[in-house]
Amino acid sequence: MTPKAEESSGPRLDERITGALVGAAVGDALGGPVEGYSPDQILERHGGRIHGIVGPWNGDAWRTARPIAPYHKGDGHVTDDTLMTHALIRVYGTVRDHLDAYAIADHLVPDLMTNPRWIPELEAQALPLHRIFLAEKWLVTRLHYGHVDPREAGVGNIVNCGAAMYMAPVGLVNAADPRAAYAEALDIAGAHQSSYGREAAGVFAAAVAAACTPGATPDSVVSACLSLAKDGTRTAIEKVCEAAGAHSDFESALAPLREAVTPYDTVGPDYRQPSLGARRPSRLHAIEELPVALGMLLVAKGDFRQAVLGAVNYGRDCDSIATMAGALCGALGSSVPEDWSKRVAEASRLDLWEPARTLTEVTREIHARDVRRHRAQEAAFTALEGRACSD
Repeated sequence: MTPKAEESSGPRLDERITGALVGAAVGDALGGPVEGYSPDQILERHGGRIHGIVGPWNGDAWRTARPIAPYHKGDGHVTDDTLMTHALIRVYGTVRDHLDAYAIADHLVPDLMTNPRWIPELEAQALPLHRIFLAEKWLVTRLHYGHVDPREAGVGNIVNCGAAMYMAPVGLVNAADPRAAYAEALDIAGAHQSSYGREAAGVFAAAVAAACTPGATPDSVVSACLSLAKDGTRTAIEKVCEAAGAHSDFESALAPLREAVTPYDTVGPDYRQPSLGARRPSRLHAIEELPVALGMLLVAKGDFRQAVLGAVNYGRDCDSIATMAGALCGALGSSVPEDWSKRVAEASRLDLWEPARTLTEVTREIHARDVRRHRAQEAAFTALEGRACSD
């Protein structure tokens, strides 16, 4: 490749993977301390909008203050979004090929159950199983104890962003191929989610893959999502992104984005007191997190700092929204502020760059294998048509 071609293609694969994964972790850590609150509550608690890493909502009382106890959310600590993302990368590192629902049963579940790791929010070495939310514990219950077919194990779980929040690695493995990312994520997420929760996992993976395409823009990422998304998920993305188009700063976009996604969100106005119909399967609804993350991506024009801060100050499930926004901006090539990434890595006692190195290596291996598989199929199809192979 000529220097001019390298310049026109933008960041290299390894840079996009690093940006996406480090960006997702940083977004997660920034959103953690204000998760579950409204923009107005955040404004009052912090005396203004959040512009960086902040401490726990209840200060030093985080160990006992409800409803957060016993988690130390804040001070740069990542949450279960990042723990699950890194766990999925370890599965890719073991399998070293595309994944399916059976890989979740065979590798991810044992990793959650048997390998103690440093859990930043607990400030202790513990099994990841002891930190993850009930919707993720479902994986262990259904796959390890229930012996359910992995492809169907997600049926019956609450429908939320639990699967979507850690699907960035699937998009990165399928860099520049949104349709393949969508299909692989839907297969993987079948072990965890159903309905619009599973759909969101596929669409988020597709968004990350689209963001890795040379020359990609926030608009092209959204277009890729709309070309693949189904039912309420597609409509919610369309409406939120339409609303986002009228704004160039996150402050003015906070209320309009919430208003646009409200008809498709089942949780209701009070995030901590979900409605009776919350998180039930439906073809009409969508998770809130992905459309809002895409909306903030557009408002910020792909700028990492502005998209993530918009996601954080939106409140509600803002750690997951900021995780998704951070991954998308990072994959597009927007720089993650170094002071944020270093502080998150130190506070969380995690090497945020090692998973990116692992996934880059695995992605290259998978791509080479895909090329060989495609050439073999191409040769077989040519033979079926009775033509001589060109190679």
